[in-house]
Amino acid sequence: MKNCNKTGIKKLPVGISSLRQIIEGDYVYVDKTREALELIEAYKYVFLSRPRRFGKSLFLDTLCEIFSGNRELFRGLYIHDRYDFAPHPVIRIGFSGDLRSPAGVKNRLLDQLGINQKALGIACRREDVFDSCFAELIQLAFEKHQQKVVILIDEYDKPILDHMGQDEEQFQIALKNRAILRKLLVY
Repeated sequence: MKNCNKTGIKKLPVGISSLRQIIEGDYVYVDKTREALELIEAYKYVFLSRPRRFGKSLFLDTLCEIFSGNRELFRGLYIHDRYDFAPHPVIRIGFSGDLRSPAGVKNRLLDQLGINQKALGIACRREDVFDSCFAELIQLAFEKHQQKVVILIDEYDKPILDHMGQDEEQFQIALKNRAILRKLLVY
C-alpha cells in the first residue's frame, strides 16, 4: 500500500489541501462529496465559515475539481455516479500567505486575477484595476463557456484578521484591507 508505514496504516494528509494530491497519493481521505453535492443542488450562493485548520481549503479544492469536470478523481466517492460533472468555468482567489499591507492585498488580487485569466483563456481590458477586472472576468467566462461561473474565494478574511487585536496602526491596515475586499466583492 502506498504512503503507509510499516503497520499498513495510511498517512494523514497533514497540511495538504489538494484533493488530487490526497487521492493520487493514497492518503487518508474522509469523503465530504455528499455534503458538496447537497450544497451544489440546494444553493446558488454558499458562505462557508469554520475554524482555522478545519479543512475549508481542501473543501474548496474539492468543489473546484467537481466543477472542473474531473469525474475520474472521484471514483469510489459518493458523488461519482450522482453528478454529471459538466465543466464550469472556475475562478479561484486565495488570500493565504503574508499580506502585510493594502498594496500587498491589491497585488495579490491582481496576481490571482491574472492566473484566472490565463487558466480561462480570457483577457480583461483593464488588468490593472482589480474590481472591474473581476467583474469583467466573470462576464467573459460566462460568455466564452456558456456555463454558470463558479467563484471560490479562500481565506477571504485573512487580510483583515491578521491585523486585528494589535495596535492602532494595524487596526487601520485591517480597515483598509476590508475596504479593498468590499470593493472587489460589491463592484
